[in-house]
Amino acid sequence: MEHSKKSIADFRENYQLGMLELEDLKPNPIQQFEYWLNQAIQAQTKEPNAMTLATVDNSGRPSARIVLLKGLSPKGFVFYTNYESRKGKELAQNPYAALVFNWLDLERQVRIEGKVEKISPEESTQYYHSRPKGSQIGAWSSPQSQVISDRSILEENKEKYTNQFEGKATIPLPPFWGGYRLVPDKIEFWQGRSSRLHDRLLYTKKESKDWKIQRLAP
Repeated sequence: MEHSKKSIADFRENYQLGMLELEDLKPNPIQQFEYWLNQAIQAQTKEPNAMTLATVDNSGRPSARIVLLKGLSPKGFVFYTNYESRKGKELAQNPYAALVFNWLDLERQVRIEGKVEKISPEESTQYYHSRPKGSQIGAWSSPQSQVISDRSILEENKEKYTNQFEGKATIPLPPFWGGYRLVPDKIEFWQGRSSRLHDRLLYTKKESKDWKIQRLAP
């Protein structure tokens, strides 16, 4: 007996967990984001710091991937990668990007846009040395985004750099690896509501460096 297949168009949720009003928001979106992030952590959301990073090359072609948020401050959102990866090359061509956080358990989404800059080598080094040794070796071993003939290339590189740095007190930061900071000029907070009438509240940075808050139609 065949089971009927449900069409992907028929999958839907009626969001009812919360609401978002202007009076609920903090005046600074970084503070509001930190508040929501802490709630996602407390709710034991899996990988609460996972975010989609969208970049665009100099021909206008976009690409997106999931990366992890590894730093948050009033200046912006920090992530780390290989500068020679596809995203690194695209950020060199076009330093503007977008981030999306999606916390399904809380029926929430945050969209962030802004300019991306490299963080200082000192900041990158400090974070790099906080990582497990295997991850430090991994950064040296992977020619990220390049075509490789076989996985054995990675294993051989791993063995090579493991031997090269054996016995050393610290593994040096690869010159092609480090952090980026997205400095936001727009941050939108989305809260799911019933009947698809979701709450969307947008912070936009003004020339005065203050933030304007507006409600958007869902």
